[in-house]
Amino acid sequence: MSRGRSDGSQKKRIVASICAVTVFIGLLYVYGGSIFGSQNNGSSALEYGKSLKRLGSSYLGVDDDNDGKQDESSSSLRLGDGEDNIVPKSFPVCDDRHSELIPCLDRHLIYQLRMKLDLSLMEHYERHCPPAERRYNCLIPPPSGYKVPVKWPQSRDEVWKANIPHTHLAKEKSDQNWMVVKGEKIVFPGGGTHFHYGADKYIASMANMLNFSNNNLNNGGRLRTVLDVGCGVASFGGYLLSSNIIAMSLAPNDVHQNQIQFALERGIPAYLGVLGTKRLPYPSRSFELAHCSRCRIDWLQRDGILLLELDRLLRPGGYFAYSSPEAYAQDEEDLRIWKEMSDLVGRMCWRIAAKQDQTVIWQKPLTNDCYMAREPGTRPPLCQSDDDPDAVWGVNMEACITRYSDHDNKVKGSGLAPWPARLTSPPPRLADFGYSNEMFEKDMEQWQERVDKYWNLLGPKIKSNTLRNIMDMKANMGSFGAALKDKDVWVMNVVPQDGPNTLKLIYDRGLIGATHDWCEAFSTYPRTYDLLHAWTVLSDVAKKDCSPEDLLIEIDRMLRPTGFIIIHDKQPMIDFVKKYLTALHWEAVATADSSSDEVVLIIQKKLWLTSGSFRDTE
Repeated sequence: MSRGRSDGSQKKRIVASICAVTVFIGLLYVYGGSIFGSQNNGSSALEYGKSLKRLGSSYLGVDDDNDGKQDESSSSLRLGDGEDNIVPKSFPVCDDRHSELIPCLDRHLIYQLRMKLDLSLMEHYERHCPPAERRYNCLIPPPSGYKVPVKWPQSRDEVWKANIPHTHLAKEKSDQNWMVVKGEKIVFPGGGTHFHYGADKYIASMANMLNFSNNNLNNGGRLRTVLDVGCGVASFGGYLLSSNIIAMSLAPNDVHQNQIQFALERGIPAYLGVLGTKRLPYPSRSFELAHCSRCRIDWLQRDGILLLELDRLLRPGGYFAYSSPEAYAQDEEDLRIWKEMSDLVGRMCWRIAAKQDQTVIWQKPLTNDCYMAREPGTRPPLCQSDDDPDAVWGVNMEACITRYSDHDNKVKGSGLAPWPARLTSPPPRLADFGYSNEMFEKDMEQWQERVDKYWNLLGPKIKSNTLRNIMDMKANMGSFGAALKDKDVWVMNVVPQDGPNTLKLIYDRGLIGATHDWCEAFSTYPRTYDLLHAWTVLSDVAKKDCSPEDLLIEIDRMLRPTGFIIIHDKQPMIDFVKKYLTALHWEAVATADSSSDEVVLIIQKKLWLTSGSFRDTE
C-alpha cells in the first residue's frame, strides 16, 4: 500500500503537477460550486461533478482503451510527506466503472498483469494486491441513485436496488428464493439452494438432527461461532442471528458476483474469501460449526486439503454440516464421491453425528486418541510439530491434521463457557500470550469506559438503529466489540498480522474477525461499514513506512456514506488527519482527550454524488 518513492528531479515534477492540480481544483471550487448537496444545487454542481470525474481520469492516466492502467504520477505522489507537505482540497474521483472496486480482488488487474495462476486451484479468487504504480488513489463514487441503506432489522429482508444494481442472481436463482426484485427494492425471502422453504426451517431441522433442546442450534449457548462456506447471499447466517449464533459468511467474488455485497448491505457478517491455496485468515479452533450447502467445492482434491483446512478451523467436537447431492443422491457419480469422501473423513477421525434427507453432519473428535490409533502411514498425516496452526497471513494450506496440544487433549474440549458468559470469561488461550485474568478484566473495563465515551460523543448524530456493520481495525482482545454487546450491531474484529495474534482470544469470546495487513486493502466491497474504529492504526502504518494517506482512502472506500470513523491516536496523527477532511469530504463532529498522549476524533463521511447520481435524483 506504500506509494513508490522518487528521486529529486521526479519530486520537482510531481510538486509542479500537484500545484497545477491544486490550482485547478481551487478554480473549480470557486466557479463550479460544491460536489455535495441535492438536486437543489443546480447546474453548477452538476458541471463540477463532470469536471472532477474528468480530472480523475486524467490524473490516473485512465482511458477507455487501457482498462484502468495508471501512470506513475499517481502512485509516486506522497501527499503531506516531508518537504512536499502539500495537501489537496480534493482527491480525484474514480471512474464510475470502479464503483465496486476491491483493490486486492480485482480480476481486471490479474488479466492486465498476465499473472500465471492455476484456475483449478481458485488462485484467481485469492488476494493479489496491485503494485504501487497501479494503485487507484482516488475516491470511489457511489452508484447512480444511491440511498442511505435500509436499517436493521428490516435490512435482513430488503435493500435498495440502486445500492447494488445487480439482479442477475434473482433470475438465476428464481426457483430457490434467494432474492426477488420488487420495485425499487430487492427482497430476500430467506431461501437457498438446499432450503427453498426458508433458512429458519432448515436451521431448526439441523438442530433436530443433533437432538439439541427446543430445536435451537445454539445448544444452550455451546454453539456460537459458525463458518458458512459458499454462503450465497448469507440468509443462513442472517437467520442464525436470532439464535444468538454469529456466522462468518464466506464466498469469493465469482460467477455469483456481489453475493457478499448483498450480505453486508443486509447487515449480515460476511467476508470475501475462497478455499484455494492459502489458509483462511482465521486462527485454529475458531468455529463450532462449518456449513456447506451446495457450495460447489471439490472436497476430495489434493488429498483432501480443503477439508483439512476446515478441520484446522473447527473446535474439538466441532461439526461440519454438508448439504449436497453427494450426501443423498443415488446416481453412480454421486455414490462414488460419497464413498471416497466417507473414507477420507474416516481417516481424519470424523464420525457421522447425524444424516437425514439431504444433509449429513460430521463431528470432529474431542481428543488425539483416534489420531494416535491410526495405522502407521495413514493419510492424511499429522502436521509437523513445528507447524503453527494459527499462522495464516499468506500461509499455504497443508494437507495434514492439526492435533491438539497436551492441555487441550487433556480437557477434552475447548473449555469455553456457554454464550453469553464466554464473552466476559477469561479465554483459556490467554496463557498463550502470558496474559493474566486480571489483565483481561482490566482491558474490558478500560474499553467499556472508552466505548461509553465514544457513544456520548456520537449521541447527537445517531439513533438506536443508525449503526449496524462495525469494524474494529485493531481489535487486540476484542474488548471494544464486547462493550457493544447490548447494541444491535456486529463487529468485524481485525487483528493486524504483524502484532500479537490475539484473534484466537476474540473467537474464544464468541466474536468474529480476520487477520489483515493495513498496508493493503481489506477484502470487502466499497460502502460496507457504518463505523470504523481506528485505535493507533494510522500511527502503526506510518511506522511501517506504508502510506497513511492511502489508508485514509481505503477507510473511505469501506465506509458507507453518512457513516462514522472513530480515530483514537496521538495528537500529531489527529492533526494529520484533520488536514485531509476537506479532500476526503469528511466532517469532524467531535473531539476529546483520551489520555495524556492520545486524542479521540470522530468523523462523519458526507453523502456526495457524481453528476450521474444527480441526474438520477432529478
